Amino acid sequence: MPTLFCRDGAITPAHIILGRMKPSVILDRLKGSLIARNTLWMLVGQTTRTFLQAAYFILLARTLGASGYGAFVGVTALVAILAPFASMGSGNILIKNVARNAKVFSVYWGNSIALTLMSALFLLVVLLGVSVFVLPPSIPFLLVLTVALTDLLFTRLTDVSAQAYQAFQRLGRTAQIQVLVNLCRLIGVVVLIFATAGHTSAQWGALYLASTAFSAGVAVWLTCRELGRPKLDASKLELKEGFYFSISLSAMGIYNDIDKTMLVRLSTLESAGIYGAAYRLIDIAFAPVRSLLFAAYARFFQHGATGVRGSLDFAMRFVPLAAVYGLFAGAVLFLMAPIVPYVLGGEYVNAVGAIRWLSLIPFFRSVHYFAADTLTGAGHQGLRSAVQVVVALFNVLLNFWLIPAYSWRGAAWSSLASDGLLMVLLWVAVWHLARKADVKEPGKVPYVAGSEP
Repeated sequence: MPTLFCRDGAITPAHIILGRMKPSVILDRLKGSLIARNTLWMLVGQTTRTFLQAAYFILLARTLGASGYGAFVGVTALVAILAPFASMGSGNILIKNVARNAKVFSVYWGNSIALTLMSALFLLVVLLGVSVFVLPPSIPFLLVLTVALTDLLFTRLTDVSAQAYQAFQRLGRTAQIQVLVNLCRLIGVVVLIFATAGHTSAQWGALYLASTAFSAGVAVWLTCRELGRPKLDASKLELKEGFYFSISLSAMGIYNDIDKTMLVRLSTLESAGIYGAAYRLIDIAFAPVRSLLFAAYARFFQHGATGVRGSLDFAMRFVPLAAVYGLFAGAVLFLMAPIVPYVLGGEYVNAVGAIRWLSLIPFFRSVHYFAADTLTGAGHQGLRSAVQVVVALFNVLLNFWLIPAYSWRGAAWSSLASDGLLMVLLWVAVWHLARKADVKEPGKVPYVAGSEP
């Protein structure tokens, strides 16, 4: 039975589900677990963030309408493909190295900032050129410019700042940075509603840029003040592995979001808005598992130092309960879907069907993310990236076939097929490597758990 949080005198899923351990004992053991505390921090942060996102999403969707909201999600989905290359995976490289040796923080922090600044400005020019051919003329250029600058530069700087604290397993501050971003964006939506006339998507793009830029400035300042000033060392850029991380995140952006951009181009802005609204609710439902993944991420690198068996054993402490939660969240989404049009407005009545089709996505994600992080922690990021690229291509091809014929329904079917395929391929890769690997790989020093949970 896989363990949860504790190695000695472990808590297992059976203890919790079958009530075989007193709640007071469980509570005492969880208090002594760093992962449990970090998960709690992230859960509190994600819960707060979820409420802020829900308020921001509801107000924005109602204010812009299905067409305006569709234009916005279409642009953000396109930017999401290139955005990971704006930081070249430097945040993940930072976590990997600092989790194993905290003394190298300043160098990897400085490299992350420098790479983000240089790459983001280059990719901004590329994206503006590509958008002319990919996006319909009805989408304002100002919206494309502001969203691209926001997500290529300022969002990436915020992410790297949050990852810096994640590397030190200070998830409380990571959660606070994430909450700050969403709070600033919610304030931006309120300004859009009460301080502008017309409530256009272009106006929202400008406010989206301003709110994110402010939160990025605060996050970078705080990181420099509390963790250390940045230093540059080109010899420690690790561009090859960073590129693998970027490929992985870009592929994730494709199979999660490219369907929204394709709906804008191959169907209508209204269908993109309906589907985008449904997908946002799926993302919100996944928040608890995402909290756990954030809390455990640095530990995957520590346990993965012994090879894939080390990171796999660590992952299997969490997979059963994450999978159960994924099924539960999907059931709730399916049953509660008819409420959505009353909250977002009558334009979103078709979102009910979209939510129900997508309700299995939380389960697929709850399972495949742990397989993916198992590979990453054990040094197999290249394999993870390759699998994700295959699934991304599969998703694009399916969308080209299904969206013109079935609009948002085709996009939903493609998402289900892609996430299901990703889950299977990642776990096949993990089990294949685990069968071949020894518990202790040659040339690697086992990670000593010590007093860790």
